[in-house]
Amino acid sequence: QVQLAESGGGSVQAGGSLRLSCVASGYTYSYYYMAWFRQAPGKEREGVAGIDSAGGTTYADSVKGRFTISQDNAKNTLYLQMNSLKPEDTAMYYCAAVRGLKGRWFDPGPYNYWGQGTQVTVSS
Repeated sequence: QVQLAESGGGSVQAGGSLRLSCVASGYTYSYYYMAWFRQAPGKEREGVAGIDSAGGTTYADSVKGRFTISQDNAKNTLYLQMNSLKPEDTAMYYCAAVRGLKGRWFDPGPYNYWGQGTQVTVSS
């Protein structure tokens, strides 16, 4: 059974940092494209960052230079280091996985597996 479990969310002040983790189980982690999404109340789910099995990364323009996605294949774990956080980063953050990504990485439609989410709240 495929499972993704996020952790690391919390409440911070603007300018602060958080590190999210997502532990994957039930499948061969390295075969999958992994990504972080977020969803704020009343807004659509949006792609934040993605990483392929070779370590190639991509980011939404809104987080470039502030967020870093990484993974540890030996630990089946995906990370999102978030620095210089802003109030507009407040959202529920989800990790997602898809085998053989086709299409745009930031489109949530193709992803087969999702975690339960972890809340990030940034106060001004």
